[in-house]
Amino acid sequence: MGLSQTLLIYVLVCVHLGVSQHYLRLRPSPSDHLPVPDLKEDPDPEYDPREQDLAERTLRKKLGSNFDPNFMSISSPMLVNLSAPENQVKLQGPMPNEIKKLDLTETPYGKRVKVGKKARRKFLQWLWTYTHCPVVYTWKDLGVRFWPRYIKEGNCFSERSCSFPEGMSCKPVKSINKIFLRWYCQGFLRQKYCTWIQVQYPIISECKCSC
Repeated sequence: MGLSQTLLIYVLVCVHLGVSQHYLRLRPSPSDHLPVPDLKEDPDPEYDPREQDLAERTLRKKLGSNFDPNFMSISSPMLVNLSAPENQVKLQGPMPNEIKKLDLTETPYGKRVKVGKKARRKFLQWLWTYTHCPVVYTWKDLGVRFWPRYIKEGNCFSERSCSFPEGMSCKPVKSINKIFLRWYCQGFLRQKYCTWIQVQYPIISECKCSC
């Protein structure tokens, strides 16, 4: 299933101007754009969870097996540069067939040239590395109205073109959903009711060199 067919779950903060009523709404929205853009939150602290609402034991129980320490953190993670070269995704698995089967002996003019096995292997390895599109991860603070509030978000490597000659770029082709808790309020002022609900948050899991 293509990324354009994936329904991304967004938690939208809406303000009803007619009665100045604040409320939250869940709305599945088709989108080609990942990572998820920042949400526009109501700045009123009245809509933040209180200290007693942030009991870790209770929230862990509510989230259950959906808690994934590889992609979420309760406390602020160490400031590690996950996009540094030593932290980027390394080439994994077999070389793609479209690269492995390239015929380097035939020129555009019909002439054939000799290419040694060692030179061919080195060139194909260079081409594979050059066109590889790793997912670069960075920690993002979702704010106090999400639990856990820190998520490891994926982005496609974008510092240069991934094609030779240049022109193509790395774009997301697959995503995974992680379940978080969202502080959800209905009503306003003293009549409002707030609770934690589960929401899906899509994260880029694979990128590919494309037009």
